[in-house]
Amino acid sequence: MLYNSSLLSRDDQDLPARTGQRLRIFVGEAEVWKGKPLYRAILEEAQRYKMAGATVLRGIEGFGPAHHLVSERLPDIADNLPLIIELVDSEEQIERFLPVVGEMVGHGLITLTPVTIVSPATRSGGSL
Repeated sequence: MLYNSSLLSRDDQDLPARTGQRLRIFVGEAEVWKGKPLYRAILEEAQRYKMAGATVLRGIEGFGPAHHLVSERLPDIADNLPLIIELVDSEEQIERFLPVVGEMVGHGLITLTPVTIVSPATRSGGSL
């Protein structure tokens, strides 16, 4: 779970928290890397690098630098809907993985955001 530390209630203050980073990669679903969908290739590399986890979110509408609007409401131009690939891990892990992503993403946007990671699983010996 991700929380803004200023929003934690008193009851939540006993949850273990640590700092980390969120890596977001904005691409189109039509992007490919070595013959497979780019988002899938990034997920496979994230697994190989033993990242804590990753999620792919599919947008329903969006545009990129060329300002070409894509929307699922217009099926004839919905061939490249926006995707966000999001990973959260320690700063060290994200920094280690960033050059891999930089090589793979030709058209897209990559952002980094500091986060506070709060995970009840770490209290019981689990891992994030």
